[in-house]
Amino acid sequence: MTLEEMQKKLQETLPKGRFQHSVNVMHEAVKLAEIYGEDKNKAAIAGLLHDCAKGIKGEEALEICKKHNIIIDEVMQLQTGLLHGPIGSHIADCEYGVKDPYILNAIYYHTTGCENMDRLTKIIYIADYIEPNRSFYGVEKIRRKVISDLDEAIIIALNTTIKHVITKGHLLHINTINARNYLIKERGHISVTKNIRHNEG
Repeated sequence: MTLEEMQKKLQETLPKGRFQHSVNVMHEAVKLAEIYGEDKNKAAIAGLLHDCAKGIKGEEALEICKKHNIIIDEVMQLQTGLLHGPIGSHIADCEYGVKDPYILNAIYYHTTGCENMDRLTKIIYIADYIEPNRSFYGVEKIRRKVISDLDEAIIIALNTTIKHVITKGHLLHINTINARNYLIKERGHISVTKNIRHNEG
């Protein structure tokens, strides 16, 4: 299936706004692929299809996971909105004919991130975060940073996401924590402080 055929099929299955978001992420992903030396066609496909399962939630999502042996954890069972990544990866494979493991991996982890993300997964994660219709506080800072430092932009995005999830009182997925910790350790951003015991009286 060509990219154009995928785009036509996707347009028939997603609401207008979600489809436009997917196209925006596709274009953003291609721009970042050019900057960071990633395959632009893979970036386009992953960006276009990253939300192909976005509308599948609740019991329907859980049933699909069960039917197709998609392994999920307790957090995903309780917050089924997180399942559109894993289910989307399955749909990209079975309905769009995508067999490239890097593309499927990027779709799978585009919401939570994961430890030791490959470059394509990083690009799709951040492209989804900064596409032109995003307007949350701090997005412009991330857009400026991603042009020169992909990993630093992702760290900022992960920090923002974690703060938002905590503020909302939702469960925080371990993949997001692991993604942040891995990048910080890899870049040597760890600030070590000594525990000082204070003796009283």
